[in-house]
Amino acid sequence: MRIVVIDGQGGGIGRSLVELLVKNFPAAEVGAVGTNSVATENMLKAGPSYGATGENAVIFNAAEADVIAGPAGIIMANAMHGEISPAIAMAVSSSKARVVLIPMNHCRAYIAGVEEKKVGEYLQDAVRIIRGI
Repeated sequence: MRIVVIDGQGGGIGRSLVELLVKNFPAAEVGAVGTNSVATENMLKAGPSYGATGENAVIFNAAEADVIAGPAGIIMANAMHGEISPAIAMAVSSSKARVVLIPMNHCRAYIAGVEEKKVGEYLQDAVRIIRGI
């Protein structure tokens, strides 16, 4: 299974998610793709199979993934203070991969029916969802 974690800003959510995925899916190829070099560098500390940076890296890896995971903003053009370009949002939302989103209310997106949890709890939920795929 090829799992691609996409994150921007400082990559903190992505780093935590990569760490959990590497630990829980040792046979999977877990990639860390940042919208900027700081995010990628931070996610690389969690030990993914590979890292890549930038819009084209997101577009390429989204097309190759079985699962894409990251904050909900990765499907919203101009989210993360503009780091999510329309091309990135389209690549993620158009991918044939299963997409597992971590609800983060920082990107103007409020997901009805999702209970308030700590980020760590959402990340554990994401691992459970990916395990069921």
